[in-house]
Amino acid sequence: MRYDVKDLALAGKGKDRIEWAQQSMPVLQLIRERFQKEQPVKGIRISACLHVTTETANLAITLRDGGARLCLCASNPLSTQDDTAAALVREYGIPVFAIKGEDNKTYYSHIMSALENKPQITMDDGADLVTAILTERKELISEVLGGTEETTTGVVRLRSMAQDGVLQFPVISVNDADTKHLFDNRYGTGQSTIDGVIRATNLLLAGLRVVVCGYGWCGRGIAMRAKGFGADVIVTEIDPIRALEAVMEGYRVMPIADAAKIGQLFVTVTGNKGVIRKEHFELMQSGAVLANSGHFNVEIDIPALESLSVSKRRVREYVDEYTLRGGQKIYLLGEGRLINLASAEGHPASVMDMSFADQALSVEYLIKHSQSLGKQVYPVPKEIDQEVARLKLRSLNAEIDVLTAEQKRYLQSWSEGT
Repeated sequence: MRYDVKDLALAGKGKDRIEWAQQSMPVLQLIRERFQKEQPVKGIRISACLHVTTETANLAITLRDGGARLCLCASNPLSTQDDTAAALVREYGIPVFAIKGEDNKTYYSHIMSALENKPQITMDDGADLVTAILTERKELISEVLGGTEETTTGVVRLRSMAQDGVLQFPVISVNDADTKHLFDNRYGTGQSTIDGVIRATNLLLAGLRVVVCGYGWCGRGIAMRAKGFGADVIVTEIDPIRALEAVMEGYRVMPIADAAKIGQLFVTVTGNKGVIRKEHFELMQSGAVLANSGHFNVEIDIPALESLSVSKRRVREYVDEYTLRGGQKIYLLGEGRLINLASAEGHPASVMDMSFADQALSVEYLIKHSQSLGKQVYPVPKEIDQEVARLKLRSLNAEIDVLTAEQKRYLQSWSEGT
């Protein structure tokens, strides 16, 4: 078995942490038990480009136990947990190509290694795997039944591919499932981003002016958690509806050019590039801290920051200090990559339980229905989304009501009025 991880000696620690996460993933464990019995993915070659964390490990083990021939690589150079990667290789027999801190050359070589599996199913977190197939490994296209995508950023790329007629197989947007974006994006990103910032900096958020760039579900979660810590939260947006919602939630809303003058901690979470640029760095107060929780490290214009700087030094493990020509100091966290995975552990297992349940069931759906699907991006089928929610509720000992026959008739009719 080929693999490339930092150190197999870390496997024991990784196995313990994988088992700890498993306790908070009851829905995925129910699916794993069924997969073990029914073998719905038996013999299917799956290549996955995901964050190599303890939660992802439990998804990988579920697919392996369902009979899949799985290969895993990292979807971000700083998100890998090296002990988890080692455990997947040594303890669970799953090929992994991921090392925390790998350079770009190694990162893309790992993607190519994962594609040596000749996947029938792709699992992406940012669409790098699909992009590599469509641009560099076109001979693999005929093998692919379909894929899944976990992130907003990846879904944007895939929909652009479909619009341009480039996408060559169906992809299910796991990111758009209600049991994913309403919970993973909001509660997972909200908590883990604040966790990453605090671990990296040890800053006190109470009284701090925190600028959240983007008020999608991830931005909502970050703003909510920062406010809970006592921060003075400012939101920047381009969408008038989201901006209005932020105002009604009690946040100040203003353009980034205005926020740059007063912000102390900036968090980008838009899925777009150049959100904080040269003209904004020049307006910032000395001591401003920049973090990103969007998928790629393009939301903060790092080349522009470097061009304005006369010196750079690492002052803490995940904190780089840039001294600008005017003498002001700006601090960049985690090299501008996902701070919740660079300096922390990503989303809590209990919320990833739903996201990865969606992933596993979407893979099963693709295997059954790929022949009837076009070369498009599809939502997670509603029946899968609702089944995951039902299982999660059951695991939380929460019950819901059921419509009576009379209520069903009422909702389906138009004759009853005042």
